[in-house]
Amino acid sequence: MNHSTSNPAQTVASAKFSLRPIQPADNQQVATIIRTVMTEFGCVGEGYSILDPEVDKMYETYSGPRASFFVVSSIETGEVFGCGGIGPLVGGEADVCELKKMYFRPELRGLGFGKKMVAICLEKAKEFGYRRCYLETCARMEQANQLYKKMGFEKICGPMGATGHCSCDAWYVKEV
Repeated sequence: MNHSTSNPAQTVASAKFSLRPIQPADNQQVATIIRTVMTEFGCVGEGYSILDPEVDKMYETYSGPRASFFVVSSIETGEVFGCGGIGPLVGGEADVCELKKMYFRPELRGLGFGKKMVAICLEKAKEFGYRRCYLETCARMEQANQLYKKMGFEKICGPMGATGHCSCDAWYVKEV
C-alpha cells in the first residue's frame, strides 16, 4: 500500500488492528458486537439474525466445512471491534454462500475494514468452491449497502435460501 496516497486515518487504524480468524475466546465479544450494532440500527425482534442461536457460538458455528469467520481486533489488547464471515446459504444451492454477521463498532467504521472483510470472505468463498455470494441486510444500514455495491454486489428483488431473516429488506448477490 502506498501510504502517501492513502487516508492517514486508515494507515493509523491498520497499524492498530488486525483482521484474523475467530478464536473460541472471541465468542462473547462477537456476540456483544452483533447485538449492540443490530440494536443501534433497530434490527431487533423476530426476523432478524440477532435472535439466531449461533450468535453466542460463532467460533463453533463457522469451524465447519466451507465456512470461515473473522474478527478485527486490537493488536495491543486483543479486544474485538468487528466481525464477519461466510458459510453455506441455508436452504440455498450448494454453490451459493452467504456473507454473514458482518458488524463493526462505530470507532472502526469508515477505516476500510469493511472492504477488507468482504475481500477476505470472497477469497475464502472462491477457495471453498462457491460460485456466488449472497447477503441480506437492512436498507437503513446505509454505509453497509454502499460498501456492498462498491464491492460489486448487485441488488436483487427478494431473499434467497431459507435464513429465517424475514425482516431484512435489502438483498444482494455477487459472482465469486
